[in-house]
Amino acid sequence: MPFNPCLQCGACCAFFRVSFYWRETSDQTPNGVPLDMTEDVGSHYRAMAGTNKTLPRCIALKGIIGHDVSCSIYENRSSTCRLFTASFSDGQYHEDCARARAKYGLSELTTKDYEETPPLSPSTAPSIAG
Repeated sequence: MPFNPCLQCGACCAFFRVSFYWRETSDQTPNGVPLDMTEDVGSHYRAMAGTNKTLPRCIALKGIIGHDVSCSIYENRSSTCRLFTASFSDGQYHEDCARARAKYGLSELTTKDYEETPPLSPSTAPSIAG
């Protein structure tokens, strides 16, 4: 199975304002973005809490940027997140991904990043019973 480098990144979740049409929220759409994790940013838009700041970080981002990260609402994430494309996940370079990664000192992704399996972290390494 190919490796997904996004699971060791998270930079986009702490670089951009994540705004989207207000009807994507859970009070308007079944399985929508949880309303309590958003804030109003205009008459027709909401943003993920934490992203409408000078130093953004999405409230749904869990973990340490550049290490192990995940989205606590992945199945209910906004269209903005669904449409964000990591570099080379589709075979092409994407400037937005590169800019976000650069802010956190992470190198630009290459096609090779999707082929390699990262080393096991202590939390996922198999235990050796003796």
